[in-house]
Amino acid sequence: MIDWLFLFEVTLAGIGSGGLYALAGLAFVIVYKATKVVNLAIGEMLMMGAYIFFAFAAGLQWPIWLAVVLAIVCSGVMGGVIERLAIRPMLGESPISVFMVTVGLGSILVGLVELIWTADQRRLPEFLPTEPIFIGEAFISSKVFYGFWVAVALVAIVVAVFRYWRGGIALRATASDQGAAYAMGINVPRVFSLAWTASAALAAVAGIVVGAIGGLSSSMGVFGLSVLVVVIVGGLDSVVGALLAGLLIGVLEAWAGAYLGGEYKLLVTFIVLVAVLMLRPYGLFGTREIERL
Repeated sequence: MIDWLFLFEVTLAGIGSGGLYALAGLAFVIVYKATKVVNLAIGEMLMMGAYIFFAFAAGLQWPIWLAVVLAIVCSGVMGGVIERLAIRPMLGESPISVFMVTVGLGSILVGLVELIWTADQRRLPEFLPTEPIFIGEAFISSKVFYGFWVAVALVAIVVAVFRYWRGGIALRATASDQGAAYAMGINVPRVFSLAWTASAALAAVAGIVVGAIGGLSSSMGVFGLSVLVVVIVGGLDSVVGALLAGLLIGVLEAWAGAYLGGEYKLLVTFIVLVAVLMLRPYGLFGTREIERL
């Protein structure tokens, strides 16, 4: 007989995790839509944002709100520097070359973290409420609950900003047609920098929340594998796809972990990935590109 209360609790936990996947997936999609770069280092950028927050909050013991702001700003600057020094010189090169640059970038960030903070696991200062959360009779971890709503709020803000702000409109125009954007007087390289800066800032917020839930370690970049699955399933260029696929993958991982065991979580997500790619190679909500010869 199915324990419906347990299933509900597991599903709520999965939705909470899915919100973080959606947030990190949005960071991935912003870069891909603007620059067509598959950023495999998104997990390591998330990790770096969390460690920067740790440096301010635990190392310097500055107020939490200030540490959060500074971590977001520093991560955004890091994203802009990466775009300018590592990605922009690769414009015009083959996609696989740029892809391998992001792979190398991820390894560099891991090495930098281990050089500064060592590979030991660390805990962030407690800054999320710890009171038990009940929805009806179902219990959900307070950190997962508040982390989900942080992700929802930030996603809503980002979607609104990029819909109505002039820079967001320029980014969407560049994503649609770079040549037309140039013709309309849009500074496309500046848009590329904006995309990487915004992506790194979003990844930092996701990293802070993930670190608050599970702690910090140099292996946090593994989170990026699930994020990569999310954006491929949803569609590399689809914001809506990243959000919905994030929730879907979060719930499926929670169910697999609860009923099959934690070692099956990634297996289930990659089975979903293969199934989606076989049916819709461009993702559930991705744009199907048609080339005329």
